[in-house]
Amino acid sequence: MKTAYQPPGVWRTFGCNSMALVAGTGRQVLLSGQVAWDEQRRVVGVGDMGAQTRQTLRNIQASLEAVGGTMDDIVSLLTHVTTLEGLDAIHDVRASFFSEPYPVSTLVQVTALVHPDLLLEITAVALVPEERYREPDVTAVDTFDVSDDGFNLRG
Repeated sequence: MKTAYQPPGVWRTFGCNSMALVAGTGRQVLLSGQVAWDEQRRVVGVGDMGAQTRQTLRNIQASLEAVGGTMDDIVSLLTHVTTLEGLDAIHDVRASFFSEPYPVSTLVQVTALVHPDLLLEITAVALVPEERYREPDVTAVDTFDVSDDGFNLRG
């Protein structure tokens, strides 16, 4: 369970987020920053903030579903963008993934991400209720090696 509130004396939030949130009991799920890569690590939606936001949120959604969670279990989002152009598209897409009360949210502009075609990266924290939570299937974790071309899987 989560409850959003507007703290007195603090500016009102806008878009698809809450100013403050109190979250109930459950299993905390911490997700690494997600980007608009498909399963083969190809950038989805090159040059399109809306398409990249959609793919990034789909990746987050899949990560949560693997443990019985939903997008409404997310309590906090941290979004890094390389450009401030297209912020409306981010909020439009987020509105199709979230319902009220919205997660708390921070947006930061950065100079670059791990691949030059990526426009945003989103990190999420979720609180999945115990009655829905299930242990994830544990598989071997692939490691990455950094090269001049960005991240490459070691074979």
